[in-house]
Amino acid sequence: MSIATSPGGDPAPANASTPASSPLLAAQKHLLGNYRQPAFVLDRGRGCELFDTEGRRYLDMCAGVAVASLGHAHPRLVATIAEQAGRLMHVSNYFFNAENLRLAEELCAKTGFDRAFFCNSGTEANEAMLKLARRHFFNRGETERYRIVAFENAFHGRTLGAIALTGTPKYREGFGPSLEGVTHVPYGDVAAVRAAMGPDVAGILVEPVQGEGGVLPAPAGFLAELRRIADEHGALLLLDEVQTGIGRTGHWLGSMVDGVQGDAAALAKGLGGGFPVGALVLRERLNGALPPGSHGSTYGGNALASAAARTVLAVIEEEKLCEAAQKRGEQLGRGLAAIAARRPGVCAGERGRGLLRGLILAPGVDGRIALGRARDRGVLLTIAGSNVLRFTPPLIVSEAQIDEALAEVEAALAETPAAG
Repeated sequence: MSIATSPGGDPAPANASTPASSPLLAAQKHLLGNYRQPAFVLDRGRGCELFDTEGRRYLDMCAGVAVASLGHAHPRLVATIAEQAGRLMHVSNYFFNAENLRLAEELCAKTGFDRAFFCNSGTEANEAMLKLARRHFFNRGETERYRIVAFENAFHGRTLGAIALTGTPKYREGFGPSLEGVTHVPYGDVAAVRAAMGPDVAGILVEPVQGEGGVLPAPAGFLAELRRIADEHGALLLLDEVQTGIGRTGHWLGSMVDGVQGDAAALAKGLGGGFPVGALVLRERLNGALPPGSHGSTYGGNALASAAARTVLAVIEEEKLCEAAQKRGEQLGRGLAAIAARRPGVCAGERGRGLLRGLILAPGVDGRIALGRARDRGVLLTIAGSNVLRFTPPLIVSEAQIDEALAEVEAALAETPAAG
């Protein structure tokens, strides 16, 4: 495709070099320019492979940022969506629908929680969790309890409430005053959490692995300490499992790696396998915290989304994809560590859990160049933080596909300028 790109692989502005018939023309003329897509258009997918409009194949090691848990065009998910679309799609939450009731039961059984609220995204799930925590104490007459202790380098979504919880200043820049009542402390610092606690704290909000922040797993024992601190102060432990849940770390929830039960957890991404669905799951004692009229979602939990999510859960269980994520994740981690050891001028190590992994680039290495070089060799990745190549392949990824991705990424890094 003869479309000019920047050194990082970003599309150039529309100009005479863009053919009038190019499918990119509509993007250049009509899309809001808040993303940095490369200059090709994806058209179809199969398993862990994607194909653009010119027929070029890409090995998908990002899965729509940990979303396409069953890969692309999984036959059972395709059949479920088609069948359900022909039966019932949406009735709103003024009425029950059978698929949603079944999903609630199955999701609670797998996650260890008791109740569920359904929405459309991870941001919405985190917003619901924030409202749940504050309203829970309000209902108990503890109106001074509204503050949330969250963490630096975290990411919880893009709405104004979610970016207030997000401990990375760049996501809040330019959007006016932040929501009051959020205290950010260093991730992994138990002493800082204890120092931030007080009688006004409603909850501690944490990601078991900071995905967007650079694929940073919680230090050993950290989540257990947060559970202990929350209990000591009568506060809630709130888990953002949007990226770490639904098998991604080798368990139904990332917090299960540490044997920790939260009071509530936000889920999305891999839950629908590509169909938009989010969920807030909570313990029984919090039921009633959001009474009728206090929160809702027009599309949340509709029959089509619920049917898709039920199929995703069933396939993960039947095909033992949690176990596969552990095994393939170990393979991927070993391979990334070996690349880092062989290329110390470009890499500084690897980290992660299950199939949420990051290859840490050396200080001074331009991550966008490395990302573009990998893409040129047919491997799709994302950047987490400022200098980590993030690997979140579909849970169905094979041993051979991981080996292929590792080989192509290492070749791409050989073409990436080392730190000066």
